[in-house]
Amino acid sequence: MKRPVTLITGASAGIGHALAHVFARHGHELVLVARREQRLAEIADAIAAAGYKRPIVLPVDLARPDAADRIGDTLTMLDIEPDIVVNNAGFGLVGAAAEINAAEQLAIIDLNVRALTDLSLCFIEPLQRRRGGILNVASVAGFLPGPGMAVYHATKAYVLSFSEALNRELAPRGVRVTALCPGPVPSEFQARAGVRTERYPPFLTLSAERVAEEGYRGLHAG
Repeated sequence: MKRPVTLITGASAGIGHALAHVFARHGHELVLVARREQRLAEIADAIAAAGYKRPIVLPVDLARPDAADRIGDTLTMLDIEPDIVVNNAGFGLVGAAAEINAAEQLAIIDLNVRALTDLSLCFIEPLQRRRGGILNVASVAGFLPGPGMAVYHATKAYVLSFSEALNRELAPRGVRVTALCPGPVPSEFQARAGVRTERYPPFLTLSAERVAEEGYRGLHAG
């Protein structure tokens, strides 16, 4: 029988990095997915140094249309399968939609929507067999339109809606789906997007570690 693993995307920084440590502390064997192989290796080394099983590092660009197939083929080759899928990879850009480069905005959709959907659906069979779950990282941005980050807000609204519907569809199969909707989290995401975190009041800002802990508890509580 294949060995169960927790698959975490966007694990090289921010919330994904924190989620990797949280799942490792709770005894999960991990497969970490992101583009930056060196950064993933450093995180895997740190988890192993803390006394947990060293995660498997899988450098994949999730923006590629064949990313899910490549991940699935690698897991099959290693004789492992996910009992939990954590779709954390994503990015956004600040600026008016009519002024930001169109290709960059379509890349946001590719990663935040298409890749997340693909990875949510392609492992249903092992998730059902193991009565596992999917944790999709959305955002409070998913609850309202966002002029100045229009495409990002729209993608997170999709993640929230899709996750809630998928949870209802998969519940009879024993698979739970959770949408994690943090507010501002100081991380590389903010710098890449061009977001100025100092404009947010402190009571709205959470650490990546706190968000990861809440996400883990929420997923396992159903």
